[in-house]
Amino acid sequence: MAESYNICLDIGGTKTLGAIFDSKDKIIYRLKKKTKAGGDSAGNVEQVIISVVQEMLEASGIKKSQIHAIAAGAPGVIDQGAGVVLFSPNLPWRDYDISTPIQKAFGAPFHIGNDVNVGVLGEHAYGVAKGCDNVVGFFIGTGMGGGLILNGKLFTGHGFKAAEYGHMVLEPEGPLCGCGQRGCLEALSSKKGMSAYIVQQTGRGRDCMLKDNIQNGVFKSGALKKALAANDAVAMEAVDRACHYLAIATGNMINTISPEMVVYGGGVMEAVGDIFLEKILAEVDRYCMPSIRKTVTLKAAALGDDSILYGALAMIQGKD
Repeated sequence: MAESYNICLDIGGTKTLGAIFDSKDKIIYRLKKKTKAGGDSAGNVEQVIISVVQEMLEASGIKKSQIHAIAAGAPGVIDQGAGVVLFSPNLPWRDYDISTPIQKAFGAPFHIGNDVNVGVLGEHAYGVAKGCDNVVGFFIGTGMGGGLILNGKLFTGHGFKAAEYGHMVLEPEGPLCGCGQRGCLEALSSKKGMSAYIVQQTGRGRDCMLKDNIQNGVFKSGALKKALAANDAVAMEAVDRACHYLAIATGNMINTISPEMVVYGGGVMEAVGDIFLEKILAEVDRYCMPSIRKTVTLKAAALGDDSILYGALAMIQGKD
């Protein structure tokens, strides 16, 4: 009998990552491709997904009939049960049934969930939070995503809309967030939030190494690492401010959930995670009850770029 394989995807606004897992949960082939999410056509992204899977099959010599299942994480509010993307901020999807065309193209089940939910699931199943029953995840990238594991299972709430604590309001009179509210954690601590602070400060005549790196409202994580290594004052202030609000949000979530672990992932953590974790740890005790805090560990995610891929694998395994 021919071996079967799982295909897992991380779908972003600019790139799609793909991986083929064998029956021993090892990645045997991977591919990265630009997403080209511009325009109004949801089919553009759908075609990229199909082409990524096809390219991987061709390159690895695996037949369609050997696909056990396909799963993906994507940004936005996703009805995980129906495989429908209700809304995605960086992709042209509204109430879009993505599952049917993918299943039709490959004759295999297709599962999809919110990218950060899926990433936290990956860390719980295969990464730093393995063995923990209650996990809070913060993924710090262009925006700010959250994911929750409660009693050993991914918690998605009513309508699969839970864990959007990137939009926890911490400063009611604070900066405007893309969601329409003011002073959200995302508006203060994400790359967008830090970039906005840097633009504000350089607009006042201060210098910053990152001022020419900010494009479409965000800097690249690698540029932040260089600025911090050079002790750039404005960049350090932006990070201090981001970590201050992350510490407050972390304390609130610790008091609310009493998790065994809080996990921090995303592009910013991959680039400068040690600095962020150090600063959050220095402050977080002020914002949570000591009796709850002493049973919680704060850690950086272990799987890096692969957390969503492994989370997609865990989704498939949860459906079997």
